[in-house]
Amino acid sequence: MKIGAVTVTYNSAQVIDGFMASMLCQTHSNFILYIVDNTSSDQTLERVAQHKDPRVSVMRNQKNVGIAEANNQGTKAALDAGCEAVLFVNNDTEFEPFLLEKLAAGMNEHTADMIAPKILFYDGQQVIWSAGGGFSPLKGYAGYHYGLGQIDRGQFDATRRVDHAPACCLLVRKDVFAKIGFMDSRYFVYHDDTDFCYRAKRAGLKLIYLPSASLLHKASSLTGGPESDFSVRYRTRNQIYFMLKHLGLWRTLFYLPAFQVRLLVRLISRKIDFPGFLLREKAFAEGWKLWKHSAA
Repeated sequence: MKIGAVTVTYNSAQVIDGFMASMLCQTHSNFILYIVDNTSSDQTLERVAQHKDPRVSVMRNQKNVGIAEANNQGTKAALDAGCEAVLFVNNDTEFEPFLLEKLAAGMNEHTADMIAPKILFYDGQQVIWSAGGGFSPLKGYAGYHYGLGQIDRGQFDATRRVDHAPACCLLVRKDVFAKIGFMDSRYFVYHDDTDFCYRAKRAGLKLIYLPSASLLHKASSLTGGPESDFSVRYRTRNQIYFMLKHLGLWRTLFYLPAFQVRLLVRLISRKIDFPGFLLREKAFAEGWKLWKHSAA
């Protein structure tokens, strides 16, 4: 199986060395690594250039087009090069030499359209970040991770079919893109993989969680953490856009007011401060405008 591995860099110098070392020592050597750079201003590309491997292809954008669109650029390049599958993989990860081999073998063994490994937090190394996942109807079908924050004691060591898995590491057969299309570039960052998996689920495609394959994730290390203004803005904006896009206006007449009530409760209980509340309210409006613009 020829794999096109796609990773998006943006000022990734602090993590790229470990990722490159992991990628280039894979036992499954039939791959092309597409590094799509969103105008890094640090030493990312200089560090990448130190690796004189013909399987590394660097694509440089003239502006930051976001994770979703950059993933699309890498995906299209991989498909044009005759790759049979595309691996979406974050570069704030490190992993064993057998990762690609296990994922490719598991995809064939389980006749999967998509397959994802067990993902552990890098710092703890025994704390789960994702063991596959699903969608929560009570939260507007937001994606969630199984096992998040749990100590890995083998409780998620069964291979099984799941509905959702993050594009932090996700192997996708080329036929999937013909059936459901590419990532929705309007998300820019966050929820783009949730949207992709949701479309795959609705199309009846098979997503397998393979715990025998694993990697370590330096979660949110390049975006300032999950509570940074950047992360809060895009997660909130994109959650609103996702609900309106997939559920429509009438079905979200429950979810959108419930979202606002939850924000007020968090403000009153001091789980967020007033500037944080205003940031989320602004992002809420941005998500609404994004949906209206896309539907126009």
